[in-house]
Amino acid sequence: MGFIAFLILGLIAGAIAKAILPGRQGGGWIITMVLGVVGALLGGWIGGALFGGGLQEFFSLQTWLLAIVGSLIVLAIYGMVTKRGARG
Repeated sequence: MGFIAFLILGLIAGAIAKAILPGRQGGGWIITMVLGVVGALLGGWIGGALFGGGLQEFFSLQTWLLAIVGSLIVLAIYGMVTKRGARG
């Protein structure tokens, strides 16, 4: 998958993860894109480690599911870190 396609995948996966995850996470579209790209990387790594297949083709269902799950994980961690930082 090309670099531009990976950025688009990360942006969309981050937006979907932000829509799925309940609560109010801070950050605008730039943070969403960064978290989505990091989440897509994490999802690809997890998919490669657990299932032997990571992010492959842009229109593959496996690619999208791994990217969204990775983005959900990264967004949840980001939410915990920013909430803890706001309290302390």
